[in-house]
Amino acid sequence: MSTRVVKLTVISDFACPSCFVLQHELVAAMSYCKDILQLPLEFEFQHMPYRLIGPNCLKPGITTDRIEFYNRYLGQEKSATLRQCVMKWGEQKSIPITWDGVIGHTTLAHRLCYKAAQIGKQDLQLKALTAIFNANMSDARDISDINVLAEIAESAGIMPKDEALAFLESDELESEVNKYADRVRAKGITGVPVTIIDCKWAVSGGQSSDVFVQIFKKLAAAGANSTPTHLPGPAVPTQICA
Repeated sequence: MSTRVVKLTVISDFACPSCFVLQHELVAAMSYCKDILQLPLEFEFQHMPYRLIGPNCLKPGITTDRIEFYNRYLGQEKSATLRQCVMKWGEQKSIPITWDGVIGHTTLAHRLCYKAAQIGKQDLQLKALTAIFNANMSDARDISDINVLAEIAESAGIMPKDEALAFLESDELESEVNKYADRVRAKGITGVPVTIIDCKWAVSGGQSSDVFVQIFKKLAAAGANSTPTHLPGPAVPTQICA
C-alpha cells in the first residue's frame, strides 16, 4: 500500500490554553497512527502564528497577570470555564497545568519556532512548540522574555543560548511572522486553535487525539491518491490554505 502524505497546518498561539491541549493531542495522534497502528501515512506539519495579544490589548514588552488577562479577554465566566476544562484535561493526562505567572506578546516565541523549522524542519519545530507551550502552561515561565526563550532554545536543541539571544535581539524572521499572522486574520480566523488538513478540511478547538486518529484512519483508508468526500467528527470543508 502506498503512503499518503497528510499536510497539517496548525494555527495557534502560545497564549492560548486550548492550543496547548491541541499540541499535545495532535502529536499523540500522529505518533499513535504511525508507531502503533502503523498506518501508511506521513505527516507534513506546519505551524502558523496567531496572536491573541495585539498592540491594542497590551503594549509590546509589557506583561500582565495570566488570570487577569484571560478574564479580560474572555470574560470572567468563560475564563473560569476554560481554566476548569484545561485543568481537568491536565489531570487526566498527568500533565501539570499552572495559572500562575504573567503573560505577554508571543511574537518572539513564534519567531523561535520558525527558526527551529529553518534549522531542523518539522521535527525541530515540533520540539520547539512543545517546549515553549510547556514552559508557559506547565512551568509558569514568561515566554515573552528573550532570556527564557534562549534557555528553551538551548534545552530543546535548537541552538546554543548565546546564538539564540543574538537571534532574538535581531529582527530576523519578524516580518515573516507578521506576514503569516496577518494572512491568518485576513482569511477570517477569529479564534484558535484551528487545524487545516490537506488544505481541504478545518478542525477547530483543542480536540482529543481520538478525533484525529479517526480522521487519519479515514485518510489512510482512502489511499494515497484519493480524496474522501467527508471526514469524521468535527472536520468541515474549508477554503483556507496556509
